[in-house]
Amino acid sequence: MDLSQPTQANVEYMIEAIKTKLRMASGAAMQASHFSVDKYEDIKDIYDMVASKERFSISEVEALVSELGKLRG
Repeated sequence: MDLSQPTQANVEYMIEAIKTKLRMASGAAMQASHFSVDKYEDIKDIYDMVASKERFSISEVEALVSELGKLRG
């Protein structure tokens, strides 16, 4: 997938990938469609960080979920 373009489809793809990687129990509450292309760069930064790590501590997951919550539109 080409993530170089800030499209709603790319935003939704990244949010779903983040939810999967973090194994978010509350993933259903965080729907990809609630995120705007306006926040693309911030979402991409989180996506890149999540994709680069194999495992996350509970506090890291909580911090990432908190950041995603701030980006919801």
